[in-house]
Amino acid sequence: MATEPSAIAETKTAAEARPLRVDAQRNRDRLVEVAAAVFAERGIDASLEEIARRAGVGIGTLYRHFPTREHLVEVVYRREVEALCAAGGELAARHPSDVALEEWMRRFVDYIATKRGLATSLRILLNTNSTLFSDTSGRVSQALRQLVEAAVADGTIRADVDASDVLHALGGIYSAPDTPEWRDRSRRLVKLLMDGLRFGAVKAR
Repeated sequence: MATEPSAIAETKTAAEARPLRVDAQRNRDRLVEVAAAVFAERGIDASLEEIARRAGVGIGTLYRHFPTREHLVEVVYRREVEALCAAGGELAARHPSDVALEEWMRRFVDYIATKRGLATSLRILLNTNSTLFSDTSGRVSQALRQLVEAAVADGTIRADVDASDVLHALGGIYSAPDTPEWRDRSRRLVKLLMDGLRFGAVKAR
């Protein structure tokens, strides 16, 4: 049964109003980390009991931090968006521009895997007063745009590339059938996409 929007808001406000002890914060962070992995693996079949077990805490601890499944989903999704966006700058600082772009797109596959696992609960959140989508809208596309434009400027990918086209190509990964080899196939597609982006590139002098 879907959780009522008012219930989500009320339980979320109550849970977030209290400052956490160090050990409690550590448990919360661990739960979010494990939840991202379990949702990516199990999708809609992911159980909160399994998340708690793999995080090394009791189910009561999970519910104290995340009173509803949708609350946990929202925190996990925000974390995934933050990590993916932050990775753009981190990769650009460590790698040539085309390598940074390729590695970011590989991480995008992992982000999509988690998002697919959250799909049902994300649809519930879409119908609530959650600011989740207004807060995150455009951030992923902006991170990709910065990487694409840097690679175009360096001449490590072809000059006629538009970031929105690259994002559209990556978006096809989300709609691919959810088979056991989906992630491996998606990474091969990223490699093929990068081969196409590099073809005909003229490096800047």
